[in-house]
Amino acid sequence: MPSSWVEIDLSALRHNFFQAKNRMSSKTRILGVVKSDAYGHGMIPVARELAACGAHFFAVSKFWEAAELHAVNLGLPIVVLLGVEPAEMVEAVAIGVRPVVFRMDHAKALSRVACSLNKQAIVHLKVDTGMGRLGVPCAEVESFLDELIRLPGIRIEGILSHFAVADESDKSYCELQLGRFRQVLQTAAARGLSVYGHIANSAGLLDLPHAHFQLVRPGIMLYGSPPSDELLQPADLRPVMHFKSTILHLKNVPEGQPIGYGRTYVTRRPSRIATVPVGYDDGYSRLLSNRGQVLVRGKRAPVVGRISMNMITVDVTHIPEAAEDDEVVLLGCQEKECITGEEIAALCGTISYEIFCSIGRNRYKTFLNAGASGQ
Repeated sequence: MPSSWVEIDLSALRHNFFQAKNRMSSKTRILGVVKSDAYGHGMIPVARELAACGAHFFAVSKFWEAAELHAVNLGLPIVVLLGVEPAEMVEAVAIGVRPVVFRMDHAKALSRVACSLNKQAIVHLKVDTGMGRLGVPCAEVESFLDELIRLPGIRIEGILSHFAVADESDKSYCELQLGRFRQVLQTAAARGLSVYGHIANSAGLLDLPHAHFQLVRPGIMLYGSPPSDELLQPADLRPVMHFKSTILHLKNVPEGQPIGYGRTYVTRRPSRIATVPVGYDDGYSRLLSNRGQVLVRGKRAPVVGRISMNMITVDVTHIPEAAEDDEVVLLGCQEKECITGEEIAALCGTISYEIFCSIGRNRYKTFLNAGASGQ
């Protein structure tokens, strides 16, 4: 048994998927975002579950992720959001993944590779409607699209953009981006293209139903975390990731006893201190030193002292029944109490996405409550 481990509740993943699906028209399809190891939740098991639930596409960031996902043969198209590099293009075209394109030199290289393989390179065109990162600027879309259409061996399957502030209550900038995106889709339609348009992330899916188009790209909501607390139409989401450990050592210490590196915490009373074998090496941020809380016997207990590489210390004086080898929940629920990714993120000055990705690097994952996927 590892000293700490991550549990992934696939029944919660299914619940969240259908929370997304129930917000959509029957004409809109779901592109499940499983990049970055499914936000730390395990790309392959998560993708299997999403495929069994009825997802139509997957999205990853990098080609190596797409190659790994393709190898398990789930039968769904895979969109590579960062595109593919020239050295990856032969394999990418051969296995049929969908690179996102935003550079004409890459598009031309894909065309040459596709022709040499006597295949089509199926691509999604990225346009920048106001995010300011990847994408062809709207002012250049017509000329870019005209050149892209003329390239042999290229088939444009989708056109996408990305919302910058869909997670905020003020949707005025989203509407500006939507107006630009609609113009791009009209430009494509005027050239005879029938494509999947997609711009809605989790926040856009929930709050902007008129932005669903043919595809939506839920990410964080699949994993049980709301995109923000400003959503106008929040969903009933269930946490998918749970991070657990056990009490390795439990001892009584006197008042005035320093705990941990730097003596940043000194007991104010005779105390019972539990040592838990988990630390920043396991993804539990050092920023939680003297700030975080864990669950023991269904009760909250404060983290005291600095987070070490492999250990934390917890004050369980108020939990007299606590014992060595008791389960400790660092993220997730125990009895009626829950510690969410958003709570941990607020203490660390970040977002739940980063918390999940960090904890999800833990090598010990167990997948619970598999459904039709049989995982």
